[in-house]
Amino acid sequence: MLRRFMAAVMLVALLAGSASAGEKLKIWFDAGGSPGETYSTVLQNGAATAAKDLGVEIKFVYSDWNAEKMITQFKQGLASKPDGMVVIGAPGDNAYGPLIEKAFASGIMVACVDTPLPKTFEKFQSKGYSYIGVDNYGQGKMMAEKCLSHFNLKKGDKVLVWGLKSIPGRGLRAKAMLDVFNKAGLKADYLEISPEANKEATLGAPILTGYLTSHKDCKLVVIDHGALTAQAGNALRGANIKPGAFGIAGFSLSPATAEAIKSGYVNLVSEGQPYMMGYLAVTQIVLNKRGNFGGIYVDTAGGFVTKQNIDKVAPLANKAIR
Repeated sequence: MLRRFMAAVMLVALLAGSASAGEKLKIWFDAGGSPGETYSTVLQNGAATAAKDLGVEIKFVYSDWNAEKMITQFKQGLASKPDGMVVIGAPGDNAYGPLIEKAFASGIMVACVDTPLPKTFEKFQSKGYSYIGVDNYGQGKMMAEKCLSHFNLKKGDKVLVWGLKSIPGRGLRAKAMLDVFNKAGLKADYLEISPEANKEATLGAPILTGYLTSHKDCKLVVIDHGALTAQAGNALRGANIKPGAFGIAGFSLSPATAEAIKSGYVNLVSEGQPYMMGYLAVTQIVLNKRGNFGGIYVDTAGGFVTKQNIDKVAPLANKAIR
C-alpha cells in the first residue's frame, strides 16, 4: 500500500506541473508482443496516454516476447540517445544489467515493466530506476491459492499448469503455482508453452484441447499467458468441449477473455493491469528527469475477475484500458 501511495503522490505532483516542462523529452518503450496484440495494446495505451498528458514524445517497439530481440532492440534504442527507456525484464538481469548500466552512464533514465530485474533494481534504484509491474512469484502464489478455494480442489485432484518456466523471472509465476499445488497434494502436470504458441496464440488451441481430451480427469488448467487465455474459449468451443467441463483459469483481461468468462469457458482471471504499468513507467521517467527522484517499485497486480464481476470491467477491456 505504501508503494502505491508513493506512486500516487508522485503522479499527482507531476500532473500538477505544466506539460511544457516535458516537451523536449523523448522516451523509447518496448511494448512486448506485436502491434495489435491485446496485452501490448493495453500497455501501449497507458504509456501513450501518459506521454500525451505530459507532453513528451514516445517511440514504441515490439519484440514478439523474444528475449534476444528485446536485447537487440534495446541496443539500437541506446544508439538513438533518448531521454528515457522502458524495458520488459524477460531477458533477465545478466542480459540487461550491463546495458542498463551503460544507459545510466549516458544519462538515459530506465524503467522496467511486466517482469522485474531484481539485481538491476537494487543497483540502480538510487539513480531513478523503477519497476512497475507484478511480482511474478507472488502473483502465481495468489492465483494458485485462489484456485484451491474457487474450484474446491482436493488432495489428489489433477491440475495442469501451462506456462513459461524457461524464461528467467517470468517463469517464477508458473513455479509458484506448481509449488502451491504440490504442497496441497494435487497431481500437478506442467506443459511448457512453445515459442510458436508464445508468439501466435492460435497455435496453442490443439495443445490445450489435445491435453484435455487425453486427460479427462483433469479438474483445472491454469494458462500462464494472456493471449492463450484469450483464445481458450474458441479452442474449447472448436473441440466441442462444453463450458464447465474443465476449470479454466488464466491471466490478463481482454475482450475475448471477458466474453469467455461470460460464456463460462474461462472461470478465473488474475490481472496485472498493464495500462497502469505503461502510464506509471512514463510518469516516473519524466518525474526523475525533472527532479532526480529515486526509483519506485509498484506492484500492479489487480485481483481477480470472475463471472460475478466481469460486467463491471468488461467495458474497460473493450476500450483496451483493462
